[in-house]
Amino acid sequence: MQYARLTKEQLEELHQEFINFLATQSITADEWQEIKTNKPHVAEEEIDVFSDLVWENVLTKANYLEHISPNQMHLFELREDKMTLIAVKINKEGIDITSKEGYQWLQQNLGDDTVVFMSASKEYSEKPNADKFTLIQQGAVITKGDLYNWFSRFVDIKG
Repeated sequence: MQYARLTKEQLEELHQEFINFLATQSITADEWQEIKTNKPHVAEEEIDVFSDLVWENVLTKANYLEHISPNQMHLFELREDKMTLIAVKINKEGIDITSKEGYQWLQQNLGDDTVVFMSASKEYSEKPNADKFTLIQQGAVITKGDLYNWFSRFVDIKG
């Protein structure tokens, strides 16, 4: 498996897509029940293949990732050939930008000496989607890029 198996909740959400996937494998509903009962390892393999297909599709379509912790924000734009990063670090005790109050403080104090902006870019490895997935495993989430685009006004983006 290249990525991660979808959770039970994710599989339930993608129930119809999974049925269509099984149909492309020429597996009927009755055959699927039999596989689950008598060959659970085969069922798990099918779920793994489906999970990889879903992840591959999602990662290919993703344009932005965000990873926000109490004193740092990493905003990624996923370009075709590389990813660019806007990083914001708060060097002030007691500010938690994951809270409403902390984020409001950040918005009102962008020019403060305790707010540090950085940018970088990095070319993908031979497997761009694996690079993106690694960031997701580390806590990043796929977004529409609103924060990236907002903060890009304050940073000279490298690359």
